[in-house]
Amino acid sequence: MSVLPAFLPTAVGSLPHTDPEAACDLVLRWLPHIPTWPQLPRRDVRERLPAQFCGGFPGVVIEGGRVYVDRRQDMDAGLERLYASYLSRDLDSAALDADFASGLRHFLSLRPESAVAVKGQVLGPVSWGLTVTDQDRRAILYDDILADAAARYLHLQAAWQEWALRRLAARTIVFVDEPYLAAFGSAYLAVEREEVQRLLEEVLGGIEGLKGVHCCGNTDWSLLLETSVDILNFDAYDYAEALSLYPQALSAFLRRGGVIAWGIVPTANDAQVMAESVGSLTERLWSALRLVASKGIPLDDLLAASLLTPACGLATLSEAAAARALELLAGVSAQMRAVLEGETG
Repeated sequence: MSVLPAFLPTAVGSLPHTDPEAACDLVLRWLPHIPTWPQLPRRDVRERLPAQFCGGFPGVVIEGGRVYVDRRQDMDAGLERLYASYLSRDLDSAALDADFASGLRHFLSLRPESAVAVKGQVLGPVSWGLTVTDQDRRAILYDDILADAAARYLHLQAAWQEWALRRLAARTIVFVDEPYLAAFGSAYLAVEREEVQRLLEEVLGGIEGLKGVHCCGNTDWSLLLETSVDILNFDAYDYAEALSLYPQALSAFLRRGGVIAWGIVPTANDAQVMAESVGSLTERLWSALRLVASKGIPLDDLLAASLLTPACGLATLSEAAAARALELLAGVSAQMRAVLEGETG
């Protein structure tokens, strides 16, 4: 059974706001039990992915929307410092500067009194390695030395976030965001399964509390379910059927205490969000739950080990639609929790 109350809502991370205070206010209003710090990519280029999680990496250059590692520089000294910080667990070396994470810095000044946990997020090593290139536009993921260094750098970033968030709540959750795992198995992501898992485990190893993985597209879900992850976050609005294709891996995941975070609120565009209601999304969630249960997984096990999120980040929406998405999420959570309380009351 989950260590968190079933069907509490949280978020993937990003919001369309440029004001960190307004973004945090929105998070605390609709996600009081598991608030997450808001990523604000519209505020500054340095708060966009992957730049937000690259600033301290050796040789990194951020030019407008492009992030690359200039291998023409002397990389040895920087890599030596990174590995020394990793071995000594020097978390300050990976601290996110306010210029790269204004939402996090404001979030850390708050006191979320209703929180049973607080959540952070870091870009995963596969997605980081595919979007960050060298000066010749070759993805870092295909450079063994830099891919390994990136995973250790993200390990430190995840560990620093967890340490910082513990000032707000004893229980923390850190998600490793891997949107590019939707390309696993294709020519675009020419990396073996074992290497993907090794890089992920390196980052997950920096997290002592609850650790999650978010992928907003379809992927080989067994690849993630078989890692040490505690929470699997996926787009349940569009891909519930895809998850149901892995009943054995999912059953084993739930038996060891794993939690599914159902991304039930759509995030593609404003019109899609505004067309939904709490009732329509609750019905869609029940359909997803029953579909997965039909593969031999007890429904009660799913109900006891579920959280709720939007399908993905909300930064592509308007502020009004992002607020509506979180309002819908909180409404679905209230509906599901009322049903569970009625069954156990």
